[in-house]
Amino acid sequence: MSDVKTWIKETVTATPVVLFMKGTAQFPQCGFSGRAIQILKACGVENIATVNVLEDPEVRQGIKDFSNWPTIPQLYVKGEFIGGSDIMNEMFESGELKALLDA
Repeated sequence: MSDVKTWIKETVTATPVVLFMKGTAQFPQCGFSGRAIQILKACGVENIATVNVLEDPEVRQGIKDFSNWPTIPQLYVKGEFIGGSDIMNEMFESGELKALLDA
């Protein structure tokens, strides 16, 4: 296992809610990342740990390999990969995401 994979695993297990995104929560660098932040805030998540994949190409590729998911953003809750922006949106609209985050 590479150092990047180890770091990603530690990151997603150390913090309850982690969003791998383009940019930061304050300044998202793509619409999907911005939407993901909006959804988490709408669910009442105060403490969103974000990782800006644009700062490190190794992490940007590493997270795609780690989750076997081709796109960014990627949401992890309690160490488990939830999905990207579209999945987050569907789960938000059904109430499933808030229930997961509140659990």
